[in-house]
Amino acid sequence: MHAIALRHAPGDGTHATTVPGLQLLRASAPSGQVAVMYRPALCLLLGGAKRIFLSDQVTEYTGSCHLVVSQDLPVLGQVIEASEASPYLCVHLAIDLGEVIGLILDHPELRAPPAATREAARGLCTEPTTPELMGALLRLLQLLDAPRDRAVLAPLVKREILYRLLASPEGWRLARTVLPGSHEQRIARVIALMRERFRETLSITELAQAAHLSPSALHQHFKAVTSETPLRYLKQLKLQEARRLLLTEGLDAASAGFMVGYESASQFTREYARMFGAPPARDRDALRGSAV
Repeated sequence: MHAIALRHAPGDGTHATTVPGLQLLRASAPSGQVAVMYRPALCLLLGGAKRIFLSDQVTEYTGSCHLVVSQDLPVLGQVIEASEASPYLCVHLAIDLGEVIGLILDHPELRAPPAATREAARGLCTEPTTPELMGALLRLLQLLDAPRDRAVLAPLVKREILYRLLASPEGWRLARTVLPGSHEQRIARVIALMRERFRETLSITELAQAAHLSPSALHQHFKAVTSETPLRYLKQLKLQEARRLLLTEGLDAASAGFMVGYESASQFTREYARMFGAPPARDRDALRGSAV
């Protein structure tokens, strides 16, 4: 598996592949802390080590376990072990929550087990990688070199990977993200609303109504899942989108801030620098000069 990944990720950076949703990430040196928005995904390290900061939660993982992200989460990521001889190498497979719903409908036993906590749970966890899951991931990577088989077999292997994740001891976290009535599904609904309308000024009352929760219950469960308050999460969504506009659309700082709902350019610049460690123009130039 390691050899296949190295061939398809020949240099540092993020490498798209011919399998939809599958990316390979490579780095030949440790990094600083980088603010990113995680989407639902499975991450398996084939080399190196990584540290993830989710507010007050710090998670470190290596090749002995994998990371499962079940919600959209603003995190700080840091590669802590990597070198030219032994690069950081990550297999990143996006999780389609629609596929998760379909799998649970076909196999109701994959719903959250009775022993799972009833409290809302963090949308990120690590767990040991089983031989069965490792085997399925290997077959998925092998399809990168089998164009004739890829279109037919890749969806089947990805479905098996989802099954392995849902059937694991921590699989209930992913299952409850899509199960109607669960705290996690309510929070996922609020996050979807935020992503759709982040340019607007959304009130806690409006967000709570979308989740069918009281404002105090929304605050409690939202923080349990994301480690952030709803309003701070929304601010991070705005700043992440502004960063994307600066980098890919060529907007200046004032225009990017206005596009994501900031009326004050000075406030936007101040909050941007606080989150990303540099003012907008300097951060954009640094990103363009890097392998990111």
